[in-house]
Amino acid sequence: MMQSIKQKLANFLRKEDGTIAVAFVFAFPFFVGFLLAGVEVGVTTMRHVALERTMDETVRFIRLNTGAKPSHANLKNVICSRNLVDDCHANLQLEMVKRNLREWEDLPDNFSCLDNGFVVTDMSDLSFGEDNEMIVMRACLAYKPIFKGWFMLTPLSLDEDGNAYLKYTTAFVQEPR
Repeated sequence: MMQSIKQKLANFLRKEDGTIAVAFVFAFPFFVGFLLAGVEVGVTTMRHVALERTMDETVRFIRLNTGAKPSHANLKNVICSRNLVDDCHANLQLEMVKRNLREWEDLPDNFSCLDNGFVVTDMSDLSFGEDNEMIVMRACLAYKPIFKGWFMLTPLSLDEDGNAYLKYTTAFVQEPR
């Protein structure tokens, strides 16, 4: 009896049936994880490219239409019209700041990314600048990642609501009128 149990155990350990299943169980989650990470990176890249393009188009509009002074809401409408983010109007923050090239001051780091009920300074108060004056325009767009709470998203530095942020800064010189 004891011999047959030892014999059966030895036969079981010699068999190689099912070894590919064990390798599959260990390798498959990593392949799926990299596939999902590729999807997340691709969608985030598309969002960032859309933000960059609309910001560049908006800056071009401001530079070439020197007499026009669009409002904060108009600028947000232009930028949000082509973005791939849900509720873009609530999740986009814009800032325009004059800068003197000869007496440069760094931009403050505490740029908020959400409008969420705060009173927005009217764009006319921020001024589009005088002739040949440099203006720095910043945008910050909050969005919800596709795969929230996933271990590969840790480089995105999510806030307490699970939002990640896309930031874009551009500068332009106001054309002469």
